[in-house]
Amino acid sequence: MHKLSKIIAILTLIVLSLSFSTAFAAASVVSSRIKDIAKVQGVRSNQLVGYGIVVGLSGTGDSNKTLETLQSVANMLKEFGVNITASSLKTKNVAAVMVTATLPPFVREGDTIDMTVSSMGDAKSIQGGTLLQTPLKAANGQVYAVGQGAVSTGGFAAGNGASSQQKNFPTVGMTPNGAIVEKTVESSLGDSGTISLSLGQPDFTTASRVAAAVNSRYGGVASAANPGRVDITVPPYYRGNVVGFVADLEDLYVTTDNIAKVVVNERTGTIVMGGNVGVDEIAIAQGGLNITIQKNTDVTQPAPYTLGETIKTSNTTTTVKEDKANTIVLQATANVNDIVGALNAVGATPRDIISILQAIKAAGALHADLQII
Repeated sequence: MHKLSKIIAILTLIVLSLSFSTAFAAASVVSSRIKDIAKVQGVRSNQLVGYGIVVGLSGTGDSNKTLETLQSVANMLKEFGVNITASSLKTKNVAAVMVTATLPPFVREGDTIDMTVSSMGDAKSIQGGTLLQTPLKAANGQVYAVGQGAVSTGGFAAGNGASSQQKNFPTVGMTPNGAIVEKTVESSLGDSGTISLSLGQPDFTTASRVAAAVNSRYGGVASAANPGRVDITVPPYYRGNVVGFVADLEDLYVTTDNIAKVVVNERTGTIVMGGNVGVDEIAIAQGGLNITIQKNTDVTQPAPYTLGETIKTSNTTTTVKEDKANTIVLQATANVNDIVGALNAVGATPRDIISILQAIKAAGALHADLQII
């Protein structure tokens, strides 16, 4: 009786709160800068990769079973006039590594970028080693940077066997500012008199609002080409200062719009939802069947001065209890926040709530994209 009164009180509060839902939704609308929701097309980074060797390790390098390390060291020594066979080398102080880096837009020759150095053999650690000069290539096969320098892993591996200790991953390290840019990736910005904004989340409404915001500031210079792109003609008085024009564009505020979505993680029981999720009038019954099995051991003693024996017997008791289902009725103006709040109040677990949301979606009453990850 107490739980029923509690449910009625909760539903009463929900109904009273629905009268303020429209005003709350209007007040919760947040505008975002164009800088935070879009980027200028053509302004992009490029991935670089290279193969190199790390030397100077303290016996934690690759073993003689790592053939690529043996061959790399032999080839390197030939460049310095030292002829030696790979089979005669000992490489415990050397490790073969892959080097990766990101080439930012608009960098020039001589600028430096960070590198990530990762062991590709059976080295135990590359901490304290030095990466030898390594060309870094892009997807087109051209060299855009050259890296060299000390490697810092921020971790360690010590001991042997069961008594070993390890912190972080000593086979992966960083070389800050270790790569020097040798070739620039030319990026044109407004050379044709137009620029395009690429939305991070393509949406018809948001693209239209971005174009409207730009036109209200600079006249009819913008048009939404598709949900993910807005084309803008650079005004004549900004032709010599495209960077300043983009900076002014990024400070414009736009009210974004997204599809209603509910994201659930069944592994962790996490539920994340937007505030614009709507639900039709629906009734939800939540209950459960509890089955308890208890096993007891009894001892039977014979009467005194008899030839009987003590006997142990096992008795199993099975108890079945079916909880009374809690029924919740929500009006069509309710949202998922109301549903989750009411279900939490009656003791539903996160996994119960996920199952109920899936059932509401299957019934066609949940007006949102239900995404399960």
